[in-house]
Amino acid sequence: MEDKSLSFKNLSSREYQGHKKKVHSVAWNCLGTKLASGSVDHTARVWNIDPHGHGKVKDIELKGHTDSVDQLCWDPKHPDLVATAAGDKTVRLWDARSGKCSQHAELSGENINITYKPDGTHIAVGNKEDELTILDVRKFKPIHRRKFNYEVNEIAWNTTGELFFLTTGNGTVEVLAYPSLKVLHTLVAHTAGCYCIAIDPIGRYFAVGSADSLVSLWDISEMLCVRTFTKLEWPVRTISFNHTGEYIASASEDPFIDISNVQTGRSVHQIPCKAAMNSVEWNPKYNLLAYAGDDKNKYQADEGVFRIFGFENNQHS
Repeated sequence: MEDKSLSFKNLSSREYQGHKKKVHSVAWNCLGTKLASGSVDHTARVWNIDPHGHGKVKDIELKGHTDSVDQLCWDPKHPDLVATAAGDKTVRLWDARSGKCSQHAELSGENINITYKPDGTHIAVGNKEDELTILDVRKFKPIHRRKFNYEVNEIAWNTTGELFFLTTGNGTVEVLAYPSLKVLHTLVAHTAGCYCIAIDPIGRYFAVGSADSLVSLWDISEMLCVRTFTKLEWPVRTISFNHTGEYIASASEDPFIDISNVQTGRSVHQIPCKAAMNSVEWNPKYNLLAYAGDDKNKYQADEGVFRIFGFENNQHS
């Protein structure tokens, strides 16, 4: 197990340039063949990525939002449908083959979080006013709206879609039944606000990243904290499990992205980075980690890049 971890040491990152301002969000489609990036430049882009790093990278621009594209997510059942949430109060659904917007919904606030239900039927959107909207994907209309009287950060369904999680500014995780949205548990997870959540693809765990710089790992069936990851020193902005559930990546304003072994809690690799990270996401089929942050060039302008770690350094490419 530990030997396999050492193989991270021989892997490298590649840079992808296309946006005019910083990239806020990166997400892979269900096949792991396309990556979408959302930017402060009001656009999203879709990139065709060969998992072995071969071939020329093609990308397509998704234009239509009039404010920052803060988060995006792919339809878990369809490799060419991607949803974007933006500061312009709209949510848009795009066809990644044509680059055309196929649906859009006007909501009530600046959207900052978006996630798909695992069966692809519903989309949950969170805004800056701590309001949650659930959209029916087929009609692209809201079917639930709920305003919370506390800060709501990242949101997620569990792998079966029966539980819905809210991370809060109070350091708690609210676990709701779905679709009733009744509160089942309030987990006191951290001493400071909880910012981000990731669901283990195997369905055993979820992980929470907090302003207290810790990542906590929770057993879903017991709703108990199993362990914490302590490598970061700044508020945890983004976390992701790899496709096998063996590794968790976490990032913040620290000068590296940490990759830790989920079972042992030990850090197995650190990817150096030059700026605070906004988004890390593992590919659903391969050990490729996409990451994007507040990178600036030597003139202190946004670089508008994201990177992917995990390519083999092969001399021939």
